[in-house]
Amino acid sequence: MKPQDPHFEKKIKELFSKANFISELGVQLKSISPGQCKTTLQVQPRHMQQNKFVHAGVQATMADHTAGAAAGSLIKADEIILTVEFKINFLRPALGESLRCQSDVLKAGKNIYVAESEVFSISKGEEKLTAKSMITLSVVKWQNC
Repeated sequence: MKPQDPHFEKKIKELFSKANFISELGVQLKSISPGQCKTTLQVQPRHMQQNKFVHAGVQATMADHTAGAAAGSLIKADEIILTVEFKINFLRPALGESLRCQSDVLKAGKNIYVAESEVFSISKGEEKLTAKSMITLSVVKWQNC
């Protein structure tokens, strides 16, 4: 897949720095390349649900935003990506010191993109797939880009 904006890396880095909720949650951009994004999160007590697993909402947010960045790496400078729909399967409880998410654009259409995100929990150096998500995203012209 080929990016339509030669400055896509800068745009995605700004996307992460300006997304207050993502910053507050602690999701960090690890890498960005055309059609792919990787993020990490250092697990804190605030990320846990009542049984001491990482909350489903944390994983879903990470999967969604990482997919948006992957799709955002392919669009024109005057466009943005908005999530239309996403489905997530939680495969096992997320336990550990950190999470890693990888998102890949599977289909880049004219107006609609489809991406897949996988969230892994990392505990004592061992990585386990905890969630898998399919995200449908819309390409929107944006005058404030």
